[in-house]
Amino acid sequence: MGNSVLDRLIASGPFMKTVTLPHGRQRLHTMPTSTGYEIRTQPSYDWDGRKRGQTPFTVLQHTLDGAGNLRFEGRSYRLLPGETLLLLVPHDHRYWLEEGGRWSFFWLSMNGEEAIRLHRAVLANAGPVLRLKPATIEHLAACSLQLAEAEGVAPGRASAIAYDAAMALYDDVFGGQTLDGVEESAMRRVVHHIERNLDRPLPVAELARISGFSRSHFSRLFMRAEGMPPAEFVLGRRIARATALLTETAHVSVKEVSAVCGFDNANYFAKVFRRHFGASPTEFRTTGMYASVPATKDLP
Repeated sequence: MGNSVLDRLIASGPFMKTVTLPHGRQRLHTMPTSTGYEIRTQPSYDWDGRKRGQTPFTVLQHTLDGAGNLRFEGRSYRLLPGETLLLLVPHDHRYWLEEGGRWSFFWLSMNGEEAIRLHRAVLANAGPVLRLKPATIEHLAACSLQLAEAEGVAPGRASAIAYDAAMALYDDVFGGQTLDGVEESAMRRVVHHIERNLDRPLPVAELARISGFSRSHFSRLFMRAEGMPPAEFVLGRRIARATALLTETAHVSVKEVSAVCGFDNANYFAKVFRRHFGASPTEFRTTGMYASVPATKDLP
């Protein structure tokens, strides 16, 4: 064994650590749920992403030795040494070990709005099987060991470790990507179009046409420019406009706010709004919750 963090993790032997945090009103945006290092040799190792409950979380799992299998949205993958699996739960996927196989790996699982957002962005850009830089794997292994070796880790510290891991992954996937002048201008044109037309449907096909690129290439460029898929960005802009209208124009009804922000109906608007803020638009307006919401320009 060498002196790397990954070598130290392997030398420690298989382990599994569930991160149990005290329940409270504070909901941190990135929180670890478990980490570990395993060597699997039995086909009983089989996970279905549709049968792991409805509470969202992510799985980041790096193959050290052997191989595993993944079915993701109808496509099959073979997980080989040096490859990293990234998944969201619940989702239509399954990963497993076949009869007579061997799969050695370490993993980090986390939940929270920011963890989900960052990992969803990586999935949309790079897919569920990643080939990360050695330095990134070392960083992830260090985060796993920090969580495994900590006793009674405080929520803030646990959140910082999970966020550190999430950002290391994000930087590996997006850090070296830049847009040229033509691409950057096209993305600015699309964002300007979105801002001026939030009161109506904004399908990705239309945004791609405005950019001048094919839909698939546009989606990749937009992800690099804004850090999220076009549809997620549009939804964020709609919510941002809605919060501004709810707080600045008391005479405008929730139904009118819904229409101006491009939602199909007020009921759907209320459902989406509650998912973001934990309150209905009316509650948000009447209870003064907006005082704790970031400025409009900071909302995704």
